[in-house]
Amino acid sequence: MAQMQTGAQGMQSLPALLERNAAQFGSAPAYREKEFGIWQCWTWAETAKEIEALALGLVNLGVNEGDFVAIIGRNRPYLYWSMVAAQAVGAVPVPLYQDAVAEEMAYVLGHCGARFVIVGDQEQADKVIEIQDQLHQFEHMIYLDPRGMRKYDHTQLHQFSHIQDQGRAAHDELIGELKKRQAKLDYDSTCVMLYTSGTTGKPKGVVLSNRNVIQSAKNSSEFDHLTQGENILSYLPMAWVGDFIFSIGQAYWCGFCVNCPESQDTMMTDLREIGPTYFFAPPRVFEGQLTNVMIRMEDAGALKRKMFHHFLAHAKKVGGDILDGRPVGMMDRLKYALGNVLVYGPLKDTLGYGRIRVGYTAGEAIGPEIFDFYRSLGINLKQLYGQTEATVFITVQPDGEVRADTVGVPAPEVEIKIDDSGEIHYRSPGTFVEYFNNPESTASTKDAEGWVATGDAGFFEEGSGHLRIIDRAKDVGKMADGSMFAPKYVENKLKFYPDILEAVLFGNGRDRCVAFINIDLTAVGNWAERNNIAYASYQELAGHPQVLESIRSHVTEVNKSVAEDPMLSGCQVHRFVVLHKELDADDGEMTRTRKVRRRIVEEKFDDIITALYDGSEQVSTVTEVTYEDGRKGSIKATLTIVDADVKPGAVHKVAAE
Repeated sequence: MAQMQTGAQGMQSLPALLERNAAQFGSAPAYREKEFGIWQCWTWAETAKEIEALALGLVNLGVNEGDFVAIIGRNRPYLYWSMVAAQAVGAVPVPLYQDAVAEEMAYVLGHCGARFVIVGDQEQADKVIEIQDQLHQFEHMIYLDPRGMRKYDHTQLHQFSHIQDQGRAAHDELIGELKKRQAKLDYDSTCVMLYTSGTTGKPKGVVLSNRNVIQSAKNSSEFDHLTQGENILSYLPMAWVGDFIFSIGQAYWCGFCVNCPESQDTMMTDLREIGPTYFFAPPRVFEGQLTNVMIRMEDAGALKRKMFHHFLAHAKKVGGDILDGRPVGMMDRLKYALGNVLVYGPLKDTLGYGRIRVGYTAGEAIGPEIFDFYRSLGINLKQLYGQTEATVFITVQPDGEVRADTVGVPAPEVEIKIDDSGEIHYRSPGTFVEYFNNPESTASTKDAEGWVATGDAGFFEEGSGHLRIIDRAKDVGKMADGSMFAPKYVENKLKFYPDILEAVLFGNGRDRCVAFINIDLTAVGNWAERNNIAYASYQELAGHPQVLESIRSHVTEVNKSVAEDPMLSGCQVHRFVVLHKELDADDGEMTRTRKVRRRIVEEKFDDIITALYDGSEQVSTVTEVTYEDGRKGSIKATLTIVDADVKPGAVHKVAAE
């Protein structure tokens, strides 16, 4: 790390870091991508040449300083290069979610006024072509994958490799201009613009400077002792700040290798082949993998299943203590070592986690049981708390101080304060510059002294100094009896069960809580197959009596656990429905980062909520849905409302206090 920090004051842009990496680590791998089943590799020296050719091609195409260049597609080295090349020519890269529908893309492209769009393939190109009449500033589109693009009108359409070829051909004429533009870049130059997920309204363009990105990358890398030798798998949406800071910010600061999977379908196979040393995933990835593990164990032989559960119980008892270096008896250590040979080690290798030195989860709270499961296996999984507006990092968990119920201590150079209402505020080198073309929102979020209101409620623990997040400040409320309503706490407990994919709790201002449940089709479908239960659709399986009874037993267990918390025992689930459809971003019910849009769900399924509270045993409903090709339709369903067991007296006890 000492070597990397040499001349850090001069490293004030991504192109400057690229130049340093090409000089210092020229022959080391910078990018790998699996294509046609084979891993392709580019060194830092080769990467610098590829990016220079693209940057010269962009200048040749007419990209000016200050232009916005939208980038849409799956994680590929070429698209990461596009972001650095855009900055090199003085433009601003704006990555978009590749699964966004055309209407969502139209808003972002129109809002930032993108003149240029770089897309991965024909699917993304078609979305832009569909909306180009709405985009008055749009001029040129560059596509990476030429398949299916031959017969398109190429007046405004250009192949990625051709732009690079034109850049190489014009090297001598344009290299002076490119160098001049790069020389202007400093800490105050815009590095990237990322759009928020828009849980409460239209997405906002978060402007992040080089200072925001590079200082955040530097501080976080030093905190976790990241080196040039790390390997990461870059598979999360490129439009998400988490991917940007890990796959670009930290990768360019440290000089480590970014590995891109062949496709979303091969991600788990590619993960096992790479064996990353540094890994980041939102809770849904860890939840999904745990579900798959449990499904596979149900299909295993009796002896194997018994051994798995026996050693897993031991890991739960001592694994976390061993990982954190706390004292553990010799016999327990020996048994854990045996478990590592027979169960934990093979399981970690199967998951692709065998080499992980540091793992992170963020985006939303992870269920404590899921978190403890991975740590008990010896995986150094930690939580961080962050936001797009903070360039990710607000709090981090130091090694040896990792807990499921807190998000750690303030990250390096981050200040945190809690206001009288319990809302968390921070300021740091990562604090965003502004919301693009939205001074009102900027002023309401960031004050004159640089303090940013997070919208989350929390408190610092006495003694440890760790921050605990209660919930989104806007979602925390009170039950009718005055006890606290914090939906996320209960929802995370429900999602620990492999057959529950999503849960949404309601109860603010009411006398009791009710819930919507989404089943996990993979887990429940596997159960149905093992039990010879035929089903024709998600809706049919979700309404099966045995499925409803299984979910009811989970809700009862969660209620027992919630009842033990004197502050939140009023949040027990009294009644629930298993929804007839999965909550979906295409239907506006979730963001692209899979956060529930609570208010929209509440309005859309108002008839079901009414039935949950009025004592009905069933409710018939009609719901509008969006199909993959963009067409609208509707589905009808009659849902069974299930009563859950609530621990007697728990709510009254809190109210009496």
